[in-house]
Amino acid sequence: MKNLIVSVLLLLLFSCKQHSLSIQSPDGKIVVNFCIDETNGNYYTVSYENEILIQPSFLGLLTDNGQDLGANVKIVSVRETKVDKVWKPVYGESSEIRDNYNQVIVHLKETVAPEREFAITFRVYNEGAAFNYSLFQENRTDSVLIESDLSEFNFTNDYAAWVSDRAQSAYRKQNISTIEKPAERPLVVEAGDNFVALGEAKLTDFARMKFLTGDKNNSLRAELHGEPKVALPYTTPWRTIMIGKSAAELLENNFILENLNDECAIEDVSWIKPGKVIREVTLTTKGGKACVDFAANNGLQYVEFDAGWYGLEYDDASNATTVTVDPKRSPGPLNLQEVINYAESKNIGIILYVNRRALEKQLDEILPLFQAWGIKGVKYGFVQVGSQEWTTWLHEAVKKAATYKLMVDIHDEYRPTGFSRTYPNLMTQEGIRGDEESPSNEHTLTTLFTRMLAGAGDNTICYFAPRVTEKMGGHISQLAKAVMMYSPWQFLFWYDRPPNSSDVIGGVPGSDGFIQLVPELEFFKYVPTVWDETKVLEGEIGKFATLARRSGNDWFLGSLTGENPRNLSIKTEFLDKNKKYEATIYSFDPDSESTTKVKIENIEVESEKNLDFSIEANSGLAIHFRAIN
Repeated sequence: MKNLIVSVLLLLLFSCKQHSLSIQSPDGKIVVNFCIDETNGNYYTVSYENEILIQPSFLGLLTDNGQDLGANVKIVSVRETKVDKVWKPVYGESSEIRDNYNQVIVHLKETVAPEREFAITFRVYNEGAAFNYSLFQENRTDSVLIESDLSEFNFTNDYAAWVSDRAQSAYRKQNISTIEKPAERPLVVEAGDNFVALGEAKLTDFARMKFLTGDKNNSLRAELHGEPKVALPYTTPWRTIMIGKSAAELLENNFILENLNDECAIEDVSWIKPGKVIREVTLTTKGGKACVDFAANNGLQYVEFDAGWYGLEYDDASNATTVTVDPKRSPGPLNLQEVINYAESKNIGIILYVNRRALEKQLDEILPLFQAWGIKGVKYGFVQVGSQEWTTWLHEAVKKAATYKLMVDIHDEYRPTGFSRTYPNLMTQEGIRGDEESPSNEHTLTTLFTRMLAGAGDNTICYFAPRVTEKMGGHISQLAKAVMMYSPWQFLFWYDRPPNSSDVIGGVPGSDGFIQLVPELEFFKYVPTVWDETKVLEGEIGKFATLARRSGNDWFLGSLTGENPRNLSIKTEFLDKNKKYEATIYSFDPDSESTTKVKIENIEVESEKNLDFSIEANSGLAIHFRAIN
């Protein structure tokens, strides 16, 4: 039965001794059961295709009166809702997103003093499930301190998970029973024949959640960063459970986090423009203009000035209202306004980096100033994250930037939970072990199916840096990443200077080389950063993956291999059956005379054809399919 089923029953269900209810996904494959047990309080279970994935798991919060909110409760009322709609994001991995779920709000009341009332909301999608807690206004207080989130995720076995302690640290595969430090979200668990990703959505003014091994066998529990104090009434962020038959299915369905966030709050979004970026590393007027020229000639849209343009970023005395170049990074000279004006004449935008020290002191001053200068966006650097205080500050800082029509890139430990749907001026964020960390292809293929479930990641491609061939799968892998690692602001040249740039190297490690005008840069010229349609054609975590994405009539494909070579057969069924395409194929050729060893060939293809490739270990493939009129 594929319709919503909500029934309050006086019978046994998973040892339930009082009341229970059941919520199904629209397709009937996912079932969430909620139960009130006279001994254990309230708990839930999750099954997928008639197989239990999450066993009875407690739901509740520990508040400042020391009592578990959820331990002794009764049902006051149940309200059910069905939703099936399609919405159009300002930009994204698809031009349309279906929001289709069945929802139940269970209004509960404690059966013992102080007899507080609250609600648990369950949403069940075809792609997974989510729940949150709503705390009501109480007569005795206007706020409440949350000491702990008691939510449990009790699996049926001690499954393996891909664990990262920090947003930018390396991943490792380990059993859930051995997770000793709070694990980042999304946390992907290989649950037998299925994959489950635990995470959170709509985190804006609460403490960040991670995951720790629980007290029960095969159990994980929520772990908050601090004790948030909330004004009542209040609804917590969503706790999310994505479910799929494969890691590839999870990635293709990562829009569930956006669906759990509010609609766009910005009325005029015409100024919000995705694009490709080159970082200016010399902090000079000459270098800035050279980057502008390169961007204009090679299909890029932005030039970013990173740390050092207003002084030492780690010095609290540095003033982001002034252009005062850090002498340890560059001798200058930098006439920033001259570069901004020059960029404007060529339809190129300028982005400025500002460290949190200046942001925290000067945010309200620099945002209107940057708008007056003609700046298009700000990169928030080394922001503080985790606690309720800094979570709230950071999201308010994004809202403030929107007031001045400034786009934002958040760097370092921040991981997204879908806020870009509500404030799409938040273009991208780091929270990723990107290419500045020199990850292997194997690690990138782990990141793709874990971190990228949360949304855009500023992966900082660095095409000509020596590390590309030394550690990171070569140049062809860099081309593939431009398709595979989604970011509306895609940094393509993180360490690279245009040929006519300044000779100044400054304090940016790895920036001693110049961009070579090799033929495959045409792929970067044409590849978009946002998409109308995305297909995850195949993939295994850490081993291999192939993605195809459509923009207009054109398709772009990226594929990576890990430690093993593989034969790849691409069935082009994603192409329009009524069109023919010219496919420009970029592959690795060790015998090429090119310094980047990239081979380029063109063939004509149609839908439903097989394209066969032999890809070496730690390498990749990139293809641009152009529709032929």
